[in-house]
Amino acid sequence: MRVQTVSVFVDDQQRALEFYTGTLGFVLAADVPLGEFRWLTVVSPEAPDGVQLSLEPKNHPAVPAFTAAIAGDGIPFLQLGVGDVRAEHDRLVARGVRFTMPPTDMGPVIIAVLDDTVGNLLQLAQVVEGED
Repeated sequence: MRVQTVSVFVDDQQRALEFYTGTLGFVLAADVPLGEFRWLTVVSPEAPDGVQLSLEPKNHPAVPAFTAAIAGDGIPFLQLGVGDVRAEHDRLVARGVRFTMPPTDMGPVIIAVLDDTVGNLLQLAQVVEGED
């Protein structure tokens, strides 16, 4: 058994697709029309057979309040591993991405938090060399 797909709830699927692919660098894995919405997934180009991220519409009544509360409290909904948080931060800032927390050394990890433009905060994390 393995994790295959993880969902992130988004305000707008098309805008999310553009941000996650065009800005973050994920690649489209699936785009299947489902009436008003789509089964829309992206995957890391570094692991095309890896875990897919499903860009889920916020159409369940509980989702908008939940995601607003999490983001409002400054809690990232999702963590993304990167090799160099500072370099990734600089690359994304140059692309207009808004960070709510700049790269911060937290001991065994360096983290930064960004706004995904579709209702979520995402945390970038880099394991510091030499740490377990």
